Formats: sequence, C-alpha cells, structure tokens
Amino acid sequence: MRILTVGAGAVGGFFGARLAQAGQDVSFLVRPARAKALTARGLRVEGQGESLRLTPHLVTADAPGGPYDLVLLSVKATTLHTALTEIEASVGPDTAVLPLLNGVAHLDALVARFGAGAVLGGVAKVVTTLNEDGDILRMAPPAVILTGELDARPSARVEAIRTVLAAAGIDSPATEDIVAAMWHKWVFISTLVSLTCLMRGTVGEVNAVQGGAALGPSLLAEAAAVSAAAGHPVPEAELAFTTATVTTPGSPLTPSLYRDLAAGAPTEADHVLTDLTVRARALGVATPLLDLAALHLRVHEHRIAAGRV
Repeated sequence: MRILTVGAGAVGGFFGARLAQAGQDVSFLVRPARAKALTARGLRVEGQGESLRLTPHLVTADAPGGPYDLVLLSVKATTLHTALTEIEASVGPDTAVLPLLNGVAHLDALVARFGAGAVLGGVAKVVTTLNEDGDILRMAPPAVILTGELDARPSARVEAIRTVLAAAGIDSPATEDIVAAMWHKWVFISTLVSLTCLMRGTVGEVNAVQGGAALGPSLLAEAAAVSAAAGHPVPEAELAFTTATVTTPGSPLTPSLYRDLAAGAPTEADHVLTDLTVRARALGVATPLLDLAALHLRVHEHRIAAGRV
C-alpha cells in the first residue's frame, strides 16, 4: 500500500515509522526544518521497550508525489488548511484520507476539499512526544488507530487499512460508529486539556491540592453532556477511564496542547475547546468550566498574536 504520512512529528512519525518498518511504501511530507533533522538523524522511536531507527523517504509540498492509496493526515489543527493545499495533488480518485486530529471540525474542511467519498473518520490513541533531538519518545503502551466510513457502513477499504495497520503492530479494532468514537476521544482530550491548562500543572499536581480532585470530573461531566446532546453518549467504561486518568495522584500526565502552552507556542485551542463550547451553546448545554478554559487559552493566543509571548 502506498502511504503518505503528512507530518512526521510525535504522532504521524510514530505511526509512519511502524508502517515503514512493516514493509509498506511510506513517504513523509514534512516542513523544511523537520526534513533537515530527519535527514541528519533519521527517524527514531524510543521508549516502552522500542528502539526503532529508519531512513525515511521524505517528500516536499512542491513535489508530494502520488496519488497514494492512503493519506495519513497527522498535523496540528493550526496548519490544517495549509496541509490540505499541500496534499491536493496526492489525492486521486481512489485515495482514502485518514485524519488523526482531535475534535470533528476538520471533517467539514476535508469533505469540502476532497469529497465525502475520500474521507474516513479517525482516532489515534498514542502517548508520544518529541525530545530535544527531534526523536520520538513513546511514554505509554497504547498504539491504536480507529477508522471507519463517516456514514458507518462496512467497506472493503476500511478492512484493508485495518489489516495493514495490524500487520505493523498498530491496534485497529472494528468500530461501529467512527464519528461517535471521535466525539468520545474529544471528550477525553478536552477534559484533560482544560484541567491542565486552567491549573497550569500536571494531573498529579492538580490532584495534590485541596479541591483539585473535583475539577477533572466536573470538566468531564460538561464535555460528556455536550457529546450526549450531539447524539453520542459516552459509554460508562470510557467515562470511568477518563475519571481515573484525571484523578490519579502523582500522575505526570499532560497533553501536547498544555506543553505548547507552557512553551509559549500557538495551540489548537480553537479546534479542541472553542469549537466544543460553540457546539454546546447550539445544543443548549451549559459549560461554564469549559468556557473558562477556552477563554484562558484565547488570551494566550491573543498574546502570541500581539507578539507578547
């Protein structure tokens, strides 16, 4: 299968490396700075008992190649529209575009650009980051990609993609409703983002202070209420998992959005939180804590735009 991985950061780089190691024909579309680092050091994945080195096949925006069988879109929401232009020549009539972004707003942009028939739903579950050398550090065991047709119908292309993923050591269980799965991941990540960004600390640091342990479940209740009102109630098992995640004493966990905030970098706040609160208003769901978190991050973005960060 010819695969284009758009972005070779902590998520796309990890999954792309796994697929390339498994013998798939994988190209990585990267920006000049990332291309320079990958050319110098190669693509490296470390952690959780894994030590992977490979020389990636890199392509650029002016010559992305294609068309491909599968485009694995793993970019930050802040660069989504640029990425869509860059991959346009890579998407042919039989190409499947599989996005691994949080939230759901990107689906509208993808369908508008490439048509509903080209776009799949996708959820990535992986805990990775880039270290100071640009290598990918795997910090926890999950390596999961969920995918499916947006209208939830069974399809041969989804089964073929799931088979390729599984052969690369990427779990890809069958998913009855991928859009619901995307909403459920959105509830998880928006809860974690709001908790850590509002309190400017790790999960463990928030839970170490008086009143801290109550905040995560309160944020989760708001996010889950929005998902339910949108027609995607979160299963009890997932609610229990998220509750445990955001109330674990001593946990060093932070999401990548928090790490961007702490570094003074632009964040995906609009895609992850503002969009959720806008949908909450349209659905008649009150989300005062999520609104506060979104406002907090908008102030950060305003400072960046004004050159004060």
